[in-house]
Amino acid sequence: MQTTASPGSPQTPAISGQAPPRRPAATVALACVGVLVSYLPVVGVSTSLPVLQQALGASTVGLQWITDAFILPTAALLLTCGMIGDLYGRKKVYLAGLLLSALGSLVCLTADGVARVCAGQALTGIGTAALLPSTLALISQVRPAPRERATAIALWTAALGLGLTLGPLVNGLIVQHASWRWMFLPALLVAVVTAVTGAFVLAESRSTRERHLDLPGQLLAIVAVTALVFGVIEGGSADWGSTQSLLGFGVAALALPAFAVVELRSRCPMLDLRLFASPAFSGAAFVMALTLFAQVGLVFALSEYFGLVHHASTWDIGLRLLALNGFTVVLGPLVGRLLRRSTPPGLLLVSGLVVGGIGALCVGLFHADTGTGTAALVIAVLGIGIALAMAPITTIAMDSLPGRLASTAGAANSALRQIGSALGPAVFGVVLTERTLSALPGHLADSGLDPAAQGQVHGMVSEAGIQAGAFLHLGSARDTARALTAYGDSFTAALHTCALVGGIGMLLAAAVAAVTVGVRSGAAHRGPGDYGRSAP
Repeated sequence: MQTTASPGSPQTPAISGQAPPRRPAATVALACVGVLVSYLPVVGVSTSLPVLQQALGASTVGLQWITDAFILPTAALLLTCGMIGDLYGRKKVYLAGLLLSALGSLVCLTADGVARVCAGQALTGIGTAALLPSTLALISQVRPAPRERATAIALWTAALGLGLTLGPLVNGLIVQHASWRWMFLPALLVAVVTAVTGAFVLAESRSTRERHLDLPGQLLAIVAVTALVFGVIEGGSADWGSTQSLLGFGVAALALPAFAVVELRSRCPMLDLRLFASPAFSGAAFVMALTLFAQVGLVFALSEYFGLVHHASTWDIGLRLLALNGFTVVLGPLVGRLLRRSTPPGLLLVSGLVVGGIGALCVGLFHADTGTGTAALVIAVLGIGIALAMAPITTIAMDSLPGRLASTAGAANSALRQIGSALGPAVFGVVLTERTLSALPGHLADSGLDPAAQGQVHGMVSEAGIQAGAFLHLGSARDTARALTAYGDSFTAALHTCALVGGIGMLLAAAVAAVTVGVRSGAAHRGPGDYGRSAP
């Protein structure tokens, strides 16, 4: 039977049937494997988009939905999955997340079209929504001391980066030797093996406080996030004044304030908006969303650039983007040691965001024929910045609230991470499409092609999508080469705009972090009494 905690009580009684923490090292390891499984598809699928486009005949909109079919359910269901874990057990939610991820990979493995790949991605996204809050809650359970928890979170962040790093490399290796479908097999196998191991190793835990599912809030969150992303994608693919785009933005504009009203009035809200009374938590939440928006959006844009302009294979794309996420793995333990030795998380966060913002802006120096070495150097600067920022963001969010709110803070933090991740491909995909199409006529006019050929090329790219420009074939080899050069220059101009958006976004995040978190001290801890009524 559950018991409630008073707002000012320093401790909360354990609920009946809750097992004490055991095997803390194994629990942290399984939490890290869980987040690795959840992030294998994020960049792995993004870098495979050129292969999927050719195999499935997908349009730009189709490719955006393949990416967002994973991210949308993750963003919309994270908070509810965190609450379900509090109610029924974090171990159960963790295992369910692994099995859903495995099922989603199986659906993609047997897919024969864009719709089925999207369905599989959606199932995997639901699994990720269960894994992210449950893994952080498992870590908080076995590592309650702030410094130990900071080290464990740094390892968790490194595992996240490892998933982002291995995804494109493993997928690239597979599609070189087998059908694209088999790139979903590794995640399936790892998820099944980890679920079996976790069933025997993990101890069950749940919240000591009375909680209830917030169905109205959940439904409004799903509607608001999905409608917003739908409006962005449809506006970019058709017209910002189209019925579909206006409908999406209109529904989002109604659902978001309705969600806020419902959460403020709910006895047990899915997202207690009073969490944002902590400046450090609010700042970390905004910075998290903005950073992931820039990171995932740039991964989407760079993957398209390397695949369509450089005609790189999935393996080559993975290698070129290795530094972007690889430094999170390499520097993760170092960042953890720095946090453990009382280095201010805000200092690491702001420094990382500034370095990352500079790296993103330097992507604007790329040309259609930029060499691999130059590209790798710029991407490494971006990757170092992200590596320095990711662990401190999560640590600040978790430490800025009382320990009993760790699960709620982790779920809210992850939800905002995924909202930013969902908007990244949507917005950057729109920028790529509109900027490429607007720049193409000018580059075609300078290419030496006759007006008829220019019209033919522009018509093909406009009608079939910007991916079609990479596979242009005109009457002669010389005309084809001129058309491809004009297309490459146009797409690179679009990449420059994406770099500007991403760089400014990360520098803005650095400014917000400097004001809300500061660089001289860590997140200010707020006691339970600072939140009025007891927060979930």
